[in-house]
Amino acid sequence: MSRKSKSPCVYILASGQNGTLYIGVTSDLHARMAQHSQKLIPGFTAQYNVTQLVYYELHETLDQAIAREKQLKEWRRTWKLRLIEQMNPEWRNFFDPQTGEIGAGPFDKSEQAL
Repeated sequence: MSRKSKSPCVYILASGQNGTLYIGVTSDLHARMAQHSQKLIPGFTAQYNVTQLVYYELHETLDQAIAREKQLKEWRRTWKLRLIEQMNPEWRNFFDPQTGEIGAGPFDKSEQAL
């Protein structure tokens, strides 16, 4: 998916490996990650330095992404950690704040960077 293209997605940010987690939903992951990384969104992520993109899922519709976000927020922390570690065992930050690029993960079926 190109950077200009937008796709509804659920994402998980972390403060570090096994650190504080934040689950969000957006229709423009590039813009949202730029906001989080620059701490332009006041609140939880800025206060607790939760800026590393460790997981994301692309969805066909925003309604599907919102439903998945709600589901993940109900999960126990151990289940969330297992989900992240299954797809991103190294807890790699998929967002590069220098370039604004988002690297492809095994859960990104586009097989390309966003």
